[in-house]
Amino acid sequence: MARSVAVPVVAAVVLLLVAWQVVVDGPLLGLDRSVRAAVRSSHRDHPSALLDHLGHLLSDLGNGVLAVPVLLAAGGLAARWWRRAGAGRWWLPLPVAALTAVLIPLLVVPAKAAFARPGPLGDPLASGQWGWFPSGHTATATFSYGVAALLLARAAGARTARWLTAAAVVSALGVGAGLVWSSFHWLLDVVASWCLAALVLWALDRWLPRTGA
Repeated sequence: MARSVAVPVVAAVVLLLVAWQVVVDGPLLGLDRSVRAAVRSSHRDHPSALLDHLGHLLSDLGNGVLAVPVLLAAGGLAARWWRRAGAGRWWLPLPVAALTAVLIPLLVVPAKAAFARPGPLGDPLASGQWGWFPSGHTATATFSYGVAALLLARAAGARTARWLTAAAVVSALGVGAGLVWSSFHWLLDVVASWCLAALVLWALDRWLPRTGA
């Protein structure tokens, strides 16, 4: 199901729709404002230091200082697993992991600068400051943990592969939820990064060879 052509089609449509709405300040941004209002109401009516701390911890999973080393380490471990499984190009996970680490800022930073969207706190952008759209932390988490799971799953058993996939999905969702709860990002900033990562991960999953494990 994850390899269905519907995945990139839906992701591309949603990404283009959201980007268009950000550019024209369209009605879909009302969803962002509604979610932001609900988060504020929850903070006010049901204050919880534990939830606030959890939101920050989840957000930090998308920090490149944590996510990129995990990605590179997974690339090295995957190369070892691929070699043990008898893969011809067992070294391939190493450059894939490294190129993914480079690709993240190449995709996200120019988009942030081009859209120049203010954050949910309403502060105007300072001169030379990047915008909030799309979410860099969400993209970093989804790309890093997603590619790590793809590389390792190629040489893992079916059960381990399912656990790796689940961990990557939960991490991506958790980072997005933490960012929105902590008012670090609008919801649609997060959704756009999920869609962008889905396109790349789908293509990578189609391209990576199978090891036969």
